[in-house]
Amino acid sequence: MIDVKFWRYLTDHPLNRRARFRGLPRIIRWYIATSCLPNCQVVIPFVNDAKLIVTPGQWGSEANALCGLHDFSDMGFLLHFLRPHDLFCDVGANIGEYTILASAAIGSHSISFEPVGSTYSEFKRNIAINQITPLVDVRQMAVGSEHSHVQLSTDQDTQNHVLVGSARLDGGASALVEVDTLDNLLTGNAPQLLKVDVEGWEHEVFQGATNVLHDPRLSSVIVELNQSGARYGFSDEAIHQELLEYGFETFRYQPFERRLISLQKKHHRAGNTLYVRNLDIVNERLRTAPQFTVRDIWI
Repeated sequence: MIDVKFWRYLTDHPLNRRARFRGLPRIIRWYIATSCLPNCQVVIPFVNDAKLIVTPGQWGSEANALCGLHDFSDMGFLLHFLRPHDLFCDVGANIGEYTILASAAIGSHSISFEPVGSTYSEFKRNIAINQITPLVDVRQMAVGSEHSHVQLSTDQDTQNHVLVGSARLDGGASALVEVDTLDNLLTGNAPQLLKVDVEGWEHEVFQGATNVLHDPRLSSVIVELNQSGARYGFSDEAIHQELLEYGFETFRYQPFERRLISLQKKHHRAGNTLYVRNLDIVNERLRTAPQFTVRDIWI
């Protein structure tokens, strides 16, 4: 049963609104078809010729089948900003939806990190089906402020996170995973775009990424700030202020208009916030990017 908030998200999604008479029947057909195929995996067309393997019931992948692009604003920004010679870094990659856009739809190189074993395996299948192995360096590990190991939940889909203590109090599944810093892992390389989505562990990631954040080649950061850092004693506001000190400003991107809307140095309280510097260069890239097709809609 879909709750009202979730249904509103689906029907209000920009790509479903653009094709309302096709979008709504597609959502209904998806739920009817997949309800008859429990635990199945479905290959869907993604962007241009890229494909994505979707597992019904797992929001990290299914949202793309229902909406075309799960995070429309941020994924649209990635598509219009990156170029084939660029490096994209994906921290907390899940099944690799952002990486597939970067490397399969655009041809950029990607370095991606996903610590959960089962999700990492799905990510590898998405790389294989798109035949982009030479473009993607994917590693089953976490990213943090030092080289060590942490215990991680493994059965919460997009909400898997580093555990406080050595085990889960609710008895759920967890695993010990390796951690290293982004500065160590990138070994002097700097991405043009960095995405960080680690369920509250973002502060640790940035503490180990001072060289990357200082590097002028890094023009944009997409980071999830949703108050979940409180479980570790981390503040979203502290992360936000740190990124402002590195010269970034905050924006919301409108893919259809190819326009950045300033958030006046504020950040979203739930979901992703887009941080941008080198604004003239970024705007020129957005303006001159080729068009992409998602569900027969051009963006």
